[in-house]
Amino acid sequence: MFLRIVADSFGRRPRHKLLTGAALALGMGVATAALSVSLDVGDRLAKEFRSLGANLLVTPQADSLPLEIGGVDYRPVNAGAYLPEADLPKLKTIFWHNNIIAFAPMLETQVLAEKDSMQVLLRNDLRPDIQLIGTWAQHGVQLSDGRNFTTGVENTNSWWRVDGNWFHDDADECIVGKNLAGKKNIKIGDEILVYKVTSINPLIKVNLAPLADVFDKVLSGSDLKIKADSRSQEQPLGSYLRERISVQNERGAKVDKMYFQHKLRVTGVLSSGGPEDDAIVASLPVVQKMTEKPGQYRKLYVSALTKPEDDFARRDPKTMNPDELERWSCSPYVSSIAYSIRQVLPGADVRVIRRVAEGEGQILTRVQMLLWLVTGAALLAAALAVGASAAASVIERRTEIGLMKALGAGSGTVGFLLAAEQLLLAFVGGGVGYALGILLARLLGEKIFGVAPEPSLIVFLVVVALAAGVTILGSALPLRRASRYEPAPILRGE
Repeated sequence: MFLRIVADSFGRRPRHKLLTGAALALGMGVATAALSVSLDVGDRLAKEFRSLGANLLVTPQADSLPLEIGGVDYRPVNAGAYLPEADLPKLKTIFWHNNIIAFAPMLETQVLAEKDSMQVLLRNDLRPDIQLIGTWAQHGVQLSDGRNFTTGVENTNSWWRVDGNWFHDDADECIVGKNLAGKKNIKIGDEILVYKVTSINPLIKVNLAPLADVFDKVLSGSDLKIKADSRSQEQPLGSYLRERISVQNERGAKVDKMYFQHKLRVTGVLSSGGPEDDAIVASLPVVQKMTEKPGQYRKLYVSALTKPEDDFARRDPKTMNPDELERWSCSPYVSSIAYSIRQVLPGADVRVIRRVAEGEGQILTRVQMLLWLVTGAALLAAALAVGASAAASVIERRTEIGLMKALGAGSGTVGFLLAAEQLLLAFVGGGVGYALGILLARLLGEKIFGVAPEPSLIVFLVVVALAAGVTILGSALPLRRASRYEPAPILRGE
């Protein structure tokens, strides 16, 4: 009898039931889309944020004392300590090893660079004025479990754009910053001479007369001419060099520096939007050889997938009890990943690049907050629509409710009957809304992230439960009013 009454109610008032179901379906559809994207947005945005660069910087612990102001670390990274390259595979052994998506060691030095040795000789200043950066482009790291992990600056600094090709890690190749390439007229395929300058103490006295004779003889038949300055007359290059060397020799020439030459072939021109546009970037082994630092690096950039930090994440692990430390370590906070890296790299100091990490956290928090607000607004709209429909239905069925009470039905029975009708609508509307929401979520996911979120059973159960909850809350006042109807006035037509 109960089911017959419910079915008869749907048959006699299809319009009200259709409007209520449509309101629930639309509300639950928006809620499903927002929930699906919200559950997936953390991982998606974290991967997108990795294009902003590394969020962890590893440097030798012996460099300097901490100097942090307003969450920004101002310690220098150009002191004299180095870290062993052989320890880098240990990064993939920490608890959050799957979150370490890329890392790139770097070793920097100042060099003197020209396209040929003649341009070096014609320089007025032989001080090294160009930064040479040694790093990995795409380097295979052999892990302890036998797997090969490919990483490098292409992954950590994905915003770098190279016109041409990256250098090979096992070749004497390099890429040149676009500003430096324009200044020295360096093109792809050229070979440049890079000189590592080393100071000598005590100074060594040398006789430059034989060198002057060599230049004079070699260039005696050349048509090359040069001006010493804008006011002087042109003179043959050979005699100019002879005079210049002779003057230095008469003054008592002494050698205070040694120049170690290395020839590199240019494979590409780099555009980074930073100081690298005025630098030369080569493979790490090349710079290690030039600086006589085999198997060592100066700093390490690490790119890790993390979750936004909260107050708990910013606590000092030294002040935590064992349970808190375990919970903190088992959360992919950038600070907890830094702590794990510090444990496997002895002598290393791991700093969080706060501007990147905090920017990621703020954007992710705001996006998730926006999605939750949209979900809340959709549920509120659905509750109001259900409440209005239920109120209209109760008023229309006033006579029917009075007759049921006159025949012996109690207030609880009447309320249960009306609530059952509404819950049936909730389950139908929730199911239809979930299907619509998945389509909307896939559309949003493909447009924004390029990948659609997958359907989730948890989201389906949550949406059906929300539909039931919204329906009960929206119908609460009309159902309470219906349960208080007195049959006698209603049957008298009052």
